[in-house]
Amino acid sequence: MSWPYGILLFLVTVIGMEGFAYAAHRWVMHGWGWFLHASHHTRRHGNWELNDLYAVIFAVPSFILLLGGVQLGWWPGFAWIGAGIAAYGAIYFGFHDIIVHQRIPTRYLPKSAYMKRIVQAHRLHHVVETREGNVSFGFLVAPRPEDLKAELKRRGRRGVRAPETGPGPGKALAEK
Repeated sequence: MSWPYGILLFLVTVIGMEGFAYAAHRWVMHGWGWFLHASHHTRRHGNWELNDLYAVIFAVPSFILLLGGVQLGWWPGFAWIGAGIAAYGAIYFGFHDIIVHQRIPTRYLPKSAYMKRIVQAHRLHHVVETREGNVSFGFLVAPRPEDLKAELKRRGRRGVRAPETGPGPGKALAEK
């Protein structure tokens, strides 16, 4: 397979993963998979939460496609697709776990309009601690925060958590 075609396949996979992530987040994580994802909508105690198992689950197809495309003689495009899935996972980890949830402490503050928008949209997603009533399920594409706030208000703020009073990461997120 030619490099330009492989890179195109890689980029299409990274872009397509946003749609997959949206669907998985909305209809799996906030659906039948809530038993794992619920831990992500409550205050975390320690370094890990049950929701982290989704990273392992979503890494399996990437690993299998990379292995098959590189080592097992499958169609070479599978390696590019597996790499695209892995790249999206790395982008997701950097944005979601490091920038938004600060699981690795950093002094990063979003300055661009795009970064401010997606960070605020994700934080608005997390003000709802229940399975239903959430807004903004994407990670790299998000509606305007004003629209999300209006939608939460329209829904009567169902499931919106009460402000935290003690110190901790949840309070830091609420204040930003």
